Amino acid sequence: MTTATTTRAATTTWIDACPLERLRPEDGVAVLLPDGDQAALFLTREGALYAVDNIDPYTGAAVISRGIVGDRSGEPTIASPMLKNVFSLRTGQSLDGDGVRLRTWPVRTHQGTVQISPRAQEGGS
Repeated sequence: MTTATTTRAATTTWIDACPLERLRPEDGVAVLLPDGDQAALFLTREGALYAVDNIDPYTGAAVISRGIVGDRSGEPTIASPMLKNVFSLRTGQSLDGDGVRLRTWPVRTHQGTVQISPRAQEGGS
């Protein structure tokens, strides 16, 4: 698990997660945020970055970063390795069950480093 460090840019705080070169397409990286939350960080084959909860809401296990990246009708997804529940990487919404979602975080690259904003988005990004 990568431990994040915090930097401030303008009015948004960004947390350094890892060097972009450390991410391989479709492999997740778990990031421990300063407040104790865990994010799962993904780079898709198309080059898009996503950060969602690392905690599986169905089992409570910290495993989403080990999930299977995929696509459902054009929607980038992550399937939990535990029960194979599928979530949108964009919004965190479960594609298998109503009302269940992963929190999402804004994510960007800055000078070759992947950064996450510590403000989780409950309703997706």
